[in-house]
Amino acid sequence: MTFKTDTAKIKRWREERHWSQEHLAELSGIGLRTLQRIEQGQQASPETLKALASAYQVDVAALAVDPRVEAADMLQTRNARARSAVRLSFGIHAVSWLMGMAVFTAISLNAGAFIMKAPMLWWTVGLIGHAVTVALVELVARYQEQG
Repeated sequence: MTFKTDTAKIKRWREERHWSQEHLAELSGIGLRTLQRIEQGQQASPETLKALASAYQVDVAALAVDPRVEAADMLQTRNARARSAVRLSFGIHAVSWLMGMAVFTAISLNAGAFIMKAPMLWWTVGLIGHAVTVALVELVARYQEQG
């Protein structure tokens, strides 16, 4: 069975034990450069993983990335980006709305009558609809994070 190496865990565990890279390499019987490459994010061979697991006195699976955790992390990252994009789109819309309202007001003042009432009203309705969408996206995301 092939595992994806949890390179961050290997480094974190070494540091938690206050071991140097040299000490872990010697303890596990692997080369120092091999350990350095692993800690920099390169995948380890099954034999190297077994040697490291032996040094840490854990099962080899403990040094592998759990696919469920990795999938959940990827989903959380993707959702965070989407939420950020929705908030950014609303910010752009709000700034555009402010500029539009200023232009519509100037046009109405220049005309001597409030002739831009309908466009101002409908654009405001659109902005409120966008705000509701952003609020719903945030509520759904918070619900998913809790459950």
